Amino acid sequence: MTISAGLSKDEMAARVAQDIPHGAYVNLGIGQPTLVADHLDAGSGVVLHTENGMLNMGRAAVGDEVDGDLLNAGKVPVVEPPGAAYFHSADSFAMMRGSHLDVCVLGAFQVSAGGDIANWHTGAPDAIPAVGGAMDLAIGAKQVFVMMTLFAKDGTPKLVPECTYPLTGVGCVSRVYTDVAVFEVGGPEVVVVETFGTSYDDLAARLDVPLRQG
Repeated sequence: MTISAGLSKDEMAARVAQDIPHGAYVNLGIGQPTLVADHLDAGSGVVLHTENGMLNMGRAAVGDEVDGDLLNAGKVPVVEPPGAAYFHSADSFAMMRGSHLDVCVLGAFQVSAGGDIANWHTGAPDAIPAVGGAMDLAIGAKQVFVMMTLFAKDGTPKLVPECTYPLTGVGCVSRVYTDVAVFEVGGPEVVVVETFGTSYDDLAARLDVPLRQG
């Protein structure tokens, strides 16, 4: 089965932004998830948190807005909305571990049908581990969303029956946003919420997880 090109990274980020509740406190993981900040409506009331010590982070800075000292956790320059606050990274991690975040959006190498996530190490001998705050977010946030491409460069699925890479968190992911579909995980079946450039039948032919149409 051939799956057509789906959403771009920015389109994926916009789709994630649609599902973030009004007024939620949210952490955006390093990499693709940081793009979500650019797609939140001004009236959303969403407060963005970064583990390097900023609350009410803004979108990515452009042009003359760029300040080399004002960065998110991924070292991307961001803007400073009114009401932004700064604090020690230890306080930031206390917010994460204390279940004060409503949602976190993480990238991943693999997500299992049961909601496990692997995103810090592929297990390869030459791979560089990069856990950052991912484990703290995975267990501390009330909801964990994952944003990733559905298939790796070699065509293998990243949504799998069981993760084969070292785990970041167990049974913590509720939704997976990909370039070709949105899934709900963690139940007896993976629910296909929405598709982009593909069909349910095509997904069922390429994935080894039990699927159900939402």
